[in-house]
Amino acid sequence: MPDVFADLVGQDEAVDELRRAAAAAAVVLRAGAADRAPALIAAGPTGSAAPDGVDPSAGMTHAWIFTGPPGSGRSVAARAFAAALQCVHGTGCGECPGCHTTMGGTHADVRMVVPEGLSIGVGEMRALVLRAASTPSGGRWQVVVIEDADRLTEAAGNALLKAIEEPPPRTVFLLCAPSTHPDDVSVTIRSRCRVVPLRQPPATAVAEVLVRRDGVAPDVAQWAAAAAQGHVGRARRLARDPEARKRREAVLAVPRRLTGVGAAFDAASALIEAAEAEAEASVAEADTAERAALETALGAGGTGRGAAGAIRGAAGQLKELEKRQKSRATRAQRDALDRALVDLAGFYRDALTMALRAPVAPVHTDTAALAGAGAQKWDAEGSLRRLEAVLACRAAIEANVKPRIAVEAMMLALWKG
Repeated sequence: MPDVFADLVGQDEAVDELRRAAAAAAVVLRAGAADRAPALIAAGPTGSAAPDGVDPSAGMTHAWIFTGPPGSGRSVAARAFAAALQCVHGTGCGECPGCHTTMGGTHADVRMVVPEGLSIGVGEMRALVLRAASTPSGGRWQVVVIEDADRLTEAAGNALLKAIEEPPPRTVFLLCAPSTHPDDVSVTIRSRCRVVPLRQPPATAVAEVLVRRDGVAPDVAQWAAAAAQGHVGRARRLARDPEARKRREAVLAVPRRLTGVGAAFDAASALIEAAEAEAEASVAEADTAERAALETALGAGGTGRGAAGAIRGAAGQLKELEKRQKSRATRAQRDALDRALVDLAGFYRDALTMALRAPVAPVHTDTAALAGAGAQKWDAEGSLRRLEAVLACRAAIEANVKPRIAVEAMMLALWKG
């Protein structure tokens, strides 16, 4: 059985660093210094207070930030490191109960924070920090993994900062964010964490994982890895989901559809509606299950005394659930739209490299001929302007511009050139 780091594709340097840190953390526990662990591991590579046998250069600390582009494996790295910290061997063997439960999401001392909405609020973060202060039930570490830490509100970031400044005994915080830019992670939090930068994995490494782990045919794996631009999860969806391939084909057909102003607005509407449909399909099952579970907990269907009154009094809880689900649907829609924009950016990138006669392989091999025709028509400058229009649309949506307005502006820019 492969160890917990096996699925962290193309990140050899990061894996080596995390292995050394996990080994150092295991030595701290074996040395009986668990109660002093925060001071010991927070000392970092220059600390001098390490117990016998602990190599300070191993770089163990109580707070980490995993950065990298989408698809680089930030959350995969964080979960694997959490498993290595809970591993009875201190290596992330992938076989012991600590590894199995952590990777399966059921370990009692590993808490995963995955924002369902557009942000992580202060209430959720305070509750998490309070739970993280408890003693590990398994005797090793309390590990808090915060995916999309760039979605922390200012108040939530302040709540987390206090916990990182004064870490509870045997608690480790693992944050995932696109970068350490102040727009993603506050400077004060960044200054108290060790950064693990991840890079976009090469397409060959992604293809190898698809073949080995998912049983994808080699030629399909190579195509999907290139089309996904190094994003492992998206490559898997493209290789295995016919609907994902159809959505991608529809996006890559956009350049052919931009024949006038009306066509540009039609293309924008089609892109938005496709993102909405994909998002609705992705959350519908979870929404239905959550509502049914809440209604059952509140006594729906009951015939005893007070059952009807309990349901009437639960209107507030149902409204709060609907609010959370709406926020989750908005995020799912934006994520789906962003995937479409990344595909479209890849097309114009191909046109640009062909116009410049750059010796690089195209991202979308199946639309290379169309990109080549575009390169001849637009030249390098026109291709670059179109690529910049797509990237500007992504930035605008990230800045909370309404998606329809941003996409319509992009489509007009693509048509005008």
